[in-house]
Amino acid sequence: MRRREKELKDPETIKALLEQSPVGRIATVNRRGYPVIKPVNYLYHDGKIYIHSSVKGEKIADIRRGSPVCFEIDQPIAYVPADGSACKANYHYRSIIIKGKAVLVNDRKRKLETLGRLMEKYQPEGGYTEISGEILRKTAVIEVSVDELKGKESLK
Repeated sequence: MRRREKELKDPETIKALLEQSPVGRIATVNRRGYPVIKPVNYLYHDGKIYIHSSVKGEKIADIRRGSPVCFEIDQPIAYVPADGSACKANYHYRSIIIKGKAVLVNDRKRKLETLGRLMEKYQPEGGYTEISGEILRKTAVIEVSVDELKGKESLK
C-alpha cells in the first residue's frame, strides 16, 4: 500500500465491515482478457466470501476457467467540500479489497446452509419459504478464499 497511514489494520473493524456491508463487487478476467466487475449480494463467513449467482453467465464461466478474482466493498462516510483550492476537497471512506480464488460450492447441504445465511443477512425478520430443489439447481454459490486482504480508510 502506497500510503501506509491509510491502512486499515484493526481486524474487528475489517470483520464488521465485511459482515455488514450490503453490496460487494466481484471482478474476474473474462475470456478476452478484460477485467469484469459486478455488484453482488454476499456473505462473509468463516473468513471467506460467499456469493449467490445464476449457474450461467460470464462470471461463472470465468470462475470455471480458473480466473483469479478480486472482491471489493466500500463504506462511503462523507464528502468534505473544498475551502479554497479544489485540491482541498476530500472524501472520507473505508474500503476492503480481497484478492483470491473462487470455486463453486457443489455440495447440496453447504449450498443450502450458505443461502440460508444469506437470507438471514438480507431478511433477518424471516417470512420466506425454504429454497426448492428447482431453485437450488438454478443457483450457484461461489466461495472466495482470501489470498490477500487490504483495508484502507480516510477519516481525516
